[in-house]
Amino acid sequence: MLSFQYLLESFEKRFQTEIQNIQNTAPLQLYGPIAYSLAVGGKRIRPVLLLHAASLFSRYPETFFPAAAAIELFHNFTLLHDDIMDHAAIRRGVPSVHVKYSENSAILSGDAMSILSFQMLSQCEPSKLPSVLTLFSTTAIEVCEGQQFDMEFEEKDQVTIVEYLEMIRLKTAVLIACSLKTGAMLAGADELNCQLLYDFGLAIGIAFQLQDDWLDVYGEERSFGKKIGGDICENKKTCLLISAMKLCDERNRSKLLEWTSKSDFDKKEKIEAVRRIFSESGAATATKALMKHYHDLGIEKLNQIAITDSEKTELRNFASALLSRVK
Repeated sequence: MLSFQYLLESFEKRFQTEIQNIQNTAPLQLYGPIAYSLAVGGKRIRPVLLLHAASLFSRYPETFFPAAAAIELFHNFTLLHDDIMDHAAIRRGVPSVHVKYSENSAILSGDAMSILSFQMLSQCEPSKLPSVLTLFSTTAIEVCEGQQFDMEFEEKDQVTIVEYLEMIRLKTAVLIACSLKTGAMLAGADELNCQLLYDFGLAIGIAFQLQDDWLDVYGEERSFGKKIGGDICENKKTCLLISAMKLCDERNRSKLLEWTSKSDFDKKEKIEAVRRIFSESGAATATKALMKHYHDLGIEKLNQIAITDSEKTELRNFASALLSRVK
């Protein structure tokens, strides 16, 4: 078993070489935006989770770098397209690809990045490739399904918490779960342990997205890396908004409905007013409680994996850190 920090440094060193290779590939207007989006950083959570899961069952997890790089490429492809759909101007503290280059460039470069991810994955051990490719392609489709549900929510008058949780399971959690299971599969873990790691990742992935939604409202822009309050301005039906509609009194519900129906508003005023309603209604507290529920569910799955307790420390710490992260 290797630490997250060691694996992050090891992955980043090799991945920077891949980024440089992409940067120098023609046509530059296609590959330049890809290199730009990858070079600005990110937490590299998914590739590190893949390599860590592999390290639980193999002495040489570094040999699975192509799969880790594939996961990171695919994740960043989704961000390129998400930023276009969400009209997000900032990503990781810098201009989004569609702002720095153009919307057409971001679309085409995102398409190319998704294909590059499958090319990287094809470098996996041939005997493991069919099962890994099946999981990866299934996950890729599920992520697209989640994004479609997210867009459909914009047109729906009401969205339930159950619908919302299914959307973020698909849009966010399945890729985290896929990362863990892929690492275990490549390292030769048995089916039960692979599935338990997947289930752990699924629960933690849902908690991760709940925290992301919470930070969009209550985080600090400098730490979070993008504009605070974007979800409020876009009337995104997050757990916070859905819960507030259900929990707040008639006075605040009327105010909330008024704010969500306005097409012309002062952004700062709206963010402050809606944030206040989230807090007063108990929606913020309810979201934090739901986050802890999925954290605890993930730990239950982690405890069942057939490895030593000390070998679970990194994943347990990772899950706990999600509840207090600021970016």
